[in-house]
Amino acid sequence: MDLARKQSFPEVGYYQEWLWHCTHPEFLKTQIERSLERMRLQRLDVFLLHNPEYYLTEKEHHGGLTSADHDEFYRRIREAFRYLEGQVDERRIGWYGISSNNFGLPTSEPAMTSVTRCLREARGLRGEHHFRVIQLPMTLYESGGALERNNEGKTVLEFCQENGIGVLINRPLNAFFKNRMIRLADFLRPGQKAPGPQALREMLRPLRDHEQRLQTELQIPLAAGGSQGLADALERIVPQLESAGHWEAVAGQQVIHPLQSWLAHNQQRFAKDMRWQAWQQDFIGLINPLFADINRMVSTKEQRVSDSVRAKLHEAGYPGADETLSRMAINVLIDLAGLSCLLNGMRRLEYVVDGMGVPGLPPVDGLTILRRFREIAENQ
Repeated sequence: MDLARKQSFPEVGYYQEWLWHCTHPEFLKTQIERSLERMRLQRLDVFLLHNPEYYLTEKEHHGGLTSADHDEFYRRIREAFRYLEGQVDERRIGWYGISSNNFGLPTSEPAMTSVTRCLREARGLRGEHHFRVIQLPMTLYESGGALERNNEGKTVLEFCQENGIGVLINRPLNAFFKNRMIRLADFLRPGQKAPGPQALREMLRPLRDHEQRLQTELQIPLAAGGSQGLADALERIVPQLESAGHWEAVAGQQVIHPLQSWLAHNQQRFAKDMRWQAWQQDFIGLINPLFADINRMVSTKEQRVSDSVRAKLHEAGYPGADETLSRMAINVLIDLAGLSCLLNGMRRLEYVVDGMGVPGLPPVDGLTILRRFREIAENQ
């Protein structure tokens, strides 16, 4: 955003105040340069245009899409491809492609992104084109890439397999369905009870003790006012939260922004007091892991949804197995014909251990399970 505000790029789409989008060659040039510099490389193996469908979505939000809008969209794709072919010739990239959330949509959706039309634009530039990779989300609930026949009567996976295009799948465990996000993972071990108020109090005890020191030693009013600190505010807020998503929505407005204002105010008042500086440093060291612990605690309330998903999976034909829901959800996808690579976010060690167990599981008939799962989910 800083770069876009400083430099006037052509054909910028202003989707929202904080979200702009551009695929013009002048912008792509800056991004290739930055990627090469950041990764300390002379050549990028694959360069992806991310979410070009923002152009279509923006038009849809402002009066509806026309055939002229679609023609302009693919003209922009063609000009981006033309520039990227030049980057291949200069040996700055090896291959290029598109990452789009809309590849798996049915043809009835106005903002559907067509792999067929993208390939046609690449072939129109040169016979030996380098458009060889696409990326799209796929989950148990968003299986359009495997089931929707939206490319000359073929699914995305079928069409790409026939035309030598590699397919990357992203966010396999974060599913969007009926205007909500469903995390395809377990939050409690079998038989484990969700943590209650006492567990929360124990979790908050180190923070509460640290805040008490501030009042005792420096007589500074606490973050929630007077003798009420952040620990008191969290003890009140956390039991009301329904999910990790709810915590993320609430945390900014009710916790983080007031906390930042309080810290900034006291930093201005006590900038020269080394006691405040030492206390603040320890305070920040406490709250970052605490917020992560709260996120995990609140997530346990979502286990009932995970249990429901597991039941649907078994109803759809997934064989009985004592596996985590996340492993089951990925196992349905990894052997789909035409899939090149599944990208699974692994921010914590337990994610890695869990994910690395999937290749050792017995293979399942993923296509049939996805088809049955869709029917079950849509009818409930």
